[in-house]
Formats: sequence, C-alpha cells, structure tokens
Amino acid sequence: MSDTPKFEVIDRRKIKKEEEQEGSSRPGTAEPAAEPETKSAGPHLVETEKDEAPATEAPLAEEEFGGEMPPPPTVEEKREQATAYEASAQRVEDLLRAQNPTMGAQPPIRFEHLVQQLYLSSLMQMGAATPEGQRPRVDIIGARQSIDLLGVLEEKTKGNLTPTETRMLETVLFELRMTFLELTKMISLQGVQAPPPPKPEKH
Repeated sequence: MSDTPKFEVIDRRKIKKEEEQEGSSRPGTAEPAAEPETKSAGPHLVETEKDEAPATEAPLAEEEFGGEMPPPPTVEEKREQATAYEASAQRVEDLLRAQNPTMGAQPPIRFEHLVQQLYLSSLMQMGAATPEGQRPRVDIIGARQSIDLLGVLEEKTKGNLTPTETRMLETVLFELRMTFLELTKMISLQGVQAPPPPKPEKH
C-alpha cells in the first residue's frame, strides 16, 4: 500500500449552488449540520469559490480599468482624511489601553508586516498550522494567489527597498514557491493511476 497522502477536491461552487436550491425549496428551514469528516490520511484539498468568467473574456486593459475609477482625492482631502484616520486609530488604542493598562503602544506598521501577513496566509492555505489530529485542508488556488501577490509586490517595489527588505522578500518568496512545488508534486503523483494490466492474448 502506498503511503502517499490522499487528497480530496471539493468544488465549493457546486455545494453553494445546491444549498441555494434547497433553501429556495424549503424557506425558513435551518441549515443542516455539517457532517463530520471521515478520517483519512493526507491533506484535504479545497477549491475556493470564484466567479466563472467566459473563457474568451480578454484581460481588463489598464486604460479601461482606469476609466472606471473615480477621480483621485485632492491633496487637501488626503490630508484631512489622514488626520481623521490617525485620530480615530488613537481613540481605539486609548480605549483598549484603558481596558488593559499593561498593554503598550502598538508598533507602527512597516513593510515587513505586509510580507509576514502574506507569508503566513500562504502557509495556512498550504495546510500549515493545522491542529494535531486533524487532516490539513489545502487551498492550493488561494496559496498560489497569495504567493503571486508577493511576486507582484517584489516587482512593483524593485529599487525602493532597503537591502534587508529585499533579502527578506526574496527569501520568503523562494521558500513559499519551493513549498508550493513540493505540494503540487504530491497532488500530481496522487492523480497518477497505474495502467491496467495487459490482457492475455487469445490464440
């Protein structure tokens, strides 16, 4: 028996459609309780919901996207908003500190926090941080999107980062892409089936 982990693909779009059909035929009924998952080796592969678009739909051109955008805020509007935002955030922090006097001031958000957020999201989507005894749920499409977002971030910030920030982003991207390659290789191997044995020739 092979020790290769088993993967189960769930198309959440179909599940959502079935739930909507059941809800429309039986209004007012409570949603059925989720069935307990059967124990099985290997991660549980989940396909995220996404809107289906026609295959022939061309990517949205930059000028078309820009045409749908509202006019940018003025310098004065941005200044007023930034002042109001900082004051509001400070009030929230003061309320939290009043409830918890031992809490110190929150550190300012920096570039490394953004990279760390996307890094952790990617790992969790690839099944990391799964509670012990539970089968990992792998959102391979979501993981790819999070990793690609880091790639976009690397491209758009090229030349504007410190050497430390550049090294951190490159290291995180390399590690996540290697993990993604290993995971997709496992999924691909799981999908390969042994060929049927040849039939004996009749004489």
